[in-house]
Amino acid sequence: MSKARSARVLRGEIASLETMTRFVLATLALASGVYTYLGVRSLLDGDATIVFFAAVIYSAAVSVGIYGFWMYLIRFLPGVRDAVSRLSLFFVMGLGSLMIIAMSSWLNAAALAGSAAVEQHLATTLEGYTADLDQANSNAIAAQSLLPDIQRAAERFARLAEEERESGALTGSSGSGSVVQLLTQMSAQMRELEASIVASRETVSQLFGEGQTHLATMRGLVSGSGPVAPRADSFGEEAVALAGVIAALEQTSIAPSVSRAAADLSAGFIAPVADGSSADLVGRQDAVMATVRASVAAQSEALSAAAGEILALPRVAERRYVPLSAAEAVLLYASSFLPSWAGAISIDLLPAVLVAIMAIVHSAIRRDDDALPEADMITAGDVLRALDVHAAISARQHQAETQPDDPSEPDAAPGRHPRPDAPNVTPLSLTDRKRTDP
Repeated sequence: MSKARSARVLRGEIASLETMTRFVLATLALASGVYTYLGVRSLLDGDATIVFFAAVIYSAAVSVGIYGFWMYLIRFLPGVRDAVSRLSLFFVMGLGSLMIIAMSSWLNAAALAGSAAVEQHLATTLEGYTADLDQANSNAIAAQSLLPDIQRAAERFARLAEEERESGALTGSSGSGSVVQLLTQMSAQMRELEASIVASRETVSQLFGEGQTHLATMRGLVSGSGPVAPRADSFGEEAVALAGVIAALEQTSIAPSVSRAAADLSAGFIAPVADGSSADLVGRQDAVMATVRASVAAQSEALSAAAGEILALPRVAERRYVPLSAAEAVLLYASSFLPSWAGAISIDLLPAVLVAIMAIVHSAIRRDDDALPEADMITAGDVLRALDVHAAISARQHQAETQPDDPSEPDAAPGRHPRPDAPNVTPLSLTDRKRTDP
């Protein structure tokens, strides 16, 4: 009897929760439709009226489809008993859940976290542009590291020329001869190279400051308040301007010019003719100029190697800002918004839990019913209906027994009053009833 009572209680609870089940399904379907509408609005472009009606129609279709799908399953799946049919319905439920995720859940996630995803896209892009600007600036100012070496070489040549002019420190004869001219020439070339590097430093500094200004504006747009779409548009404009600055920095690098100038020091070395007044002085001048040639060649090789290292630095890859819609950003940065995705999917797939609950309860009811003897499965209503049927059968048998066997006997015998609504039933008069009663 306890199992019968348990089954009756479960059936009663299922009946009492019928309205609540419909309300839950309708509420979840409506919530999914609302967020789907918000997600669709972020994808559609065009006339505002057309976009509005298109989004409403799509979201309404999603709500109705979700409600109908889960209502069918909650009606049919719990009542299916054979394993093949139940597995088939579970397969259909899985397939339908994937379709719901495809048509609704990702749009729900876009509505829940679309703005945050777009802001993350802007922040990620900003980080890339910041790194590009720093790398371009580093490449541009790398040639500045050669400036001390060039300055020392220019000063050394100028000092040797001055010492040779004043005291003849190199040839032993003072005066402005060919050695002084050569040393002065080398010092002048080094000074020209130094001036080029110093001038490029100012240009690089100016471009880097301009790039920093663009970056500051972009940071303000990323962390600003208000709708994200206008901020994303302004961010794109700043990104284009910053890309131009980075390209200009790449072209401003003085390293190629330093490399060419260093090669010219040795290849374009022109030594003046020794102008000594005696053969001995001419020999000493030639020896000093040969030494200067070797020194210039070494200096040229060192500068060329240093410039080559600078030129070997990786160049800044071209970066292009790609604007994303809220839905696209949510898909691209899905791993960063797992809670939003979980909430969006749960709104659509929570009815699956109700379906599972109903299936478990119906299975429990069937197990309790199968364990009961046949007599315990009969309710009071069944007994009353059986008694009514038995009484009707007994009355029909009694009527058949009281009818005459002679078919020639007229139907309208005295004391009989047939009813118009029951032409095949002949009622008995009170006298006949008393006579026939035992």
